[in-house]
Amino acid sequence: MAKKQGRRAPVKSDRRSSSSVPSNREDPSIRLLNPNKRLTLLNTLLILIVTPAISAYIYRMLYAGNTDLDPSLPFVYQRGLVKTDINYQEILTENAKVSQNTSIRHFPYPVLAYVTPWNSKGYELAKKFNSKITHISPVWYDLKSQGAEFVLEGRHNVDKGWISDLRMKGNALILPRVVLEAIPMDLLKKKKQRAKVIDLMLTECKEMGFDGIVLESWSRWAAYGVLHDPHMRKLALQFVKKLGQTMHSVGNLQLIYVIGPPRTDKVQEYDFGPEDLLSLSDDVDGYSLMTYDFSNPQNPGPNAPLIWITSTLQLLLGGSQNLSQKIFLGINFYGNDFVLQGLGGGAILGRDYLSLLEKHKPKIEWEKKSSEHFFVFSDNNNNNNNNNNNKHVVFYPSLLSVAMRLDEARSWGAGVSIWEIGQGLDYFFDLL
Repeated sequence: MAKKQGRRAPVKSDRRSSSSVPSNREDPSIRLLNPNKRLTLLNTLLILIVTPAISAYIYRMLYAGNTDLDPSLPFVYQRGLVKTDINYQEILTENAKVSQNTSIRHFPYPVLAYVTPWNSKGYELAKKFNSKITHISPVWYDLKSQGAEFVLEGRHNVDKGWISDLRMKGNALILPRVVLEAIPMDLLKKKKQRAKVIDLMLTECKEMGFDGIVLESWSRWAAYGVLHDPHMRKLALQFVKKLGQTMHSVGNLQLIYVIGPPRTDKVQEYDFGPEDLLSLSDDVDGYSLMTYDFSNPQNPGPNAPLIWITSTLQLLLGGSQNLSQKIFLGINFYGNDFVLQGLGGGAILGRDYLSLLEKHKPKIEWEKKSSEHFFVFSDNNNNNNNNNNNKHVVFYPSLLSVAMRLDEARSWGAGVSIWEIGQGLDYFFDLL
């Protein structure tokens, strides 16, 4: 879960990558499906296309333009803002207005909110909307190899005053993220080394008063290539299992494990698949599923098409909801500003999005196949209006796109994980 590279404001490189497979598109502004066929079309095409269309229709019929809405509905519904036909002026005017009652929860399942030390807005929003969040994961720690030993770096990031404020304002659990950067060959092959690493994390939780950790390691192990080795892959799973068992038995602490979506419609050895989900289910309290970063500058398009999210859940859960309550479905609060021809662009935060709206006053369109809003603009700073290389496409979350992803999670009985709350628009919280 890591890399953040906004072009208009310096953002530390740490937005998580879902390792989606690149593709070529005739119209890159609305790239919808991956050519490597991540979806099994014959079995799922009708479900995947019809579901978003029906959801959009229901939202439109129930909420858009209705002036007599139930006051118990989210504030953004009462104001008629959750709809397909949005405009830039409305977003600029309404995005900072939220319900005065921030304690009411509209989403009934767990909400995991990530915050980052380089984005102070996330810290403030975590306090303000504490009652809507069940788990808060500050991105603080890295566990690294140091010669023959291991070190847990990041305590200098810990803000004890902020933690104290959170404890007073609500009951959200504090589970800092730990990225396992240690060389896997050094860690996994020796039982004594595995025990040392587990002890480091357990001790930190006890000394700092945390409620557990969010562990990210699978993507790192995949990058090292160890998951192609059946024996090393088995050791990797055993390590996560042992960590969970120890945290539960010794400290009554929680372990949430970060996983990426499978890269194709057939699970590969480097993917975290259904069997892995089942094998760790007794010892892992939840899975933070990175269902975002579907597109990239090389292949511009939607951030997280709803049809892709649905197919990912179907692949991992196999149509069964027995384990769905342990899933935290990933929702991005950041967007992307891509250059349509040539390479360029990347992630943008809420403040960048608002700046683009103010500057370009674009027409915002609804892309129904991905269930996302987008707009196109031309950056003519080079004074060459005939140069197509300066055309951009911007995909950024909207109230409707966030609401539909919350609805998808709700239909599975799953929670959500938000990367990251300081990168979004304030009124998104009225949906939670």
